[in-house]
Amino acid sequence: MKLPIEGLSRAHLREALEAAREKDVDWRNGRIGMYIHYAGEDVLEVAKEAYLAYFSENGLGPRAFPSLAKFEDDIVAMSLELLHGGPDARGAMTVGGTESILLAMKSARDRARARGYTVGTAEVIAANSAHPAFDKAAHLLGMKVTRIPVDKDYKADVAAMEAAIGADTIMLVGSAPAFPHGVVDPIPELGALAQRKALWLHVDACVGGFSAPFAKMLGADIPEFDFAVAGVTSMSADLHKYGFTAKGASCVLFASAEDFAFLPYAFSNWQRGAYATKTFVGTRAGGAIAAAWAVMQYLGVEGYKDKTRRILATRQRFCDAATKLGFQIWGDPQLGIVSFGSDDIDMFAVAEQMEKRGWMVGRLSEPRGLHMMLNLTHEPVVEDFARCLAQSLRDVRAGKLSPAVTGAQY
Repeated sequence: MKLPIEGLSRAHLREALEAAREKDVDWRNGRIGMYIHYAGEDVLEVAKEAYLAYFSENGLGPRAFPSLAKFEDDIVAMSLELLHGGPDARGAMTVGGTESILLAMKSARDRARARGYTVGTAEVIAANSAHPAFDKAAHLLGMKVTRIPVDKDYKADVAAMEAAIGADTIMLVGSAPAFPHGVVDPIPELGALAQRKALWLHVDACVGGFSAPFAKMLGADIPEFDFAVAGVTSMSADLHKYGFTAKGASCVLFASAEDFAFLPYAFSNWQRGAYATKTFVGTRAGGAIAAAWAVMQYLGVEGYKDKTRRILATRQRFCDAATKLGFQIWGDPQLGIVSFGSDDIDMFAVAEQMEKRGWMVGRLSEPRGLHMMLNLTHEPVVEDFARCLAQSLRDVRAGKLSPAVTGAQY
């Protein structure tokens, strides 16, 4: 496609934009189990209104836009309160979970260097259920990730992680929850290990940071996972997941100002003058910051509890539908993720059949299964999902399928 000689009219552009999404998945009717976190039209409109109000403002310029600086300070303060950060806790907004994880790893690396670490390649030990963002960050930062098999419940195996600690280890990872199975790792045990070995412990709560606290308020039996646990050094928590804010919003949080001090990057040898940022990126969309602040203010504790309650109930209905058809739930999901499968059914073939019926389901590779990350678009379609799943299962058993697609899909 070439840049047009003369610009198109706005009417033409509206038509082109609408036509372009013809083959996009029907997320509004719950046909996708990833990428979307919907909490109702009212929440969506609050986010859109705030985003548009700050569409042109830049989060890189807090002196120019003190409103954005205030919004970010408020968001970090609210997040730290929710996740039991103490008076010395600090944090910053990022554009997503990958950036939050990268910055936590960068901070851990720099702390190790400040303490005299000079040997080998700085190592992070994580369960093999931890997000690939840790490996991406390690690739960029000159670090390495050693992945340890999970235990029979798909949780981090703390004893095996301890056995893997070596001279180059500087950081441990726990997930709350891990994305593949939706289970929360034993963070108190990891915190105790981190304290014994004087290691940095990062808790990846990108999925659960803004749902697990409210689930606990509702009585869910979720172990402690945040800064209430001694030994937790940093956390990542995505606002644009179960915080229901506009995309491009996450937090990286630190238990202490001392460790937070390793977050920023500063450069002074430049004709323009000093340059410093707390984040990996420079320019940040002011709209994403404003939308996050607005949605958090709009929902409040009671609003988040209501959305969480409904999502947990929807997850249970999905679990019931799957088990009724003979599938096994992998692990003990406690938040918005559910994965299920069978030892005697080609689950990738089932996924293919579901996609023929208009459902984009995630594929889980270990063990093979289907994966759904739920939101309020799924609340009214559980019965339809169950009906399509039953039909897909019958077709696979009858051999009415093309060769199964292999490989996991995020």
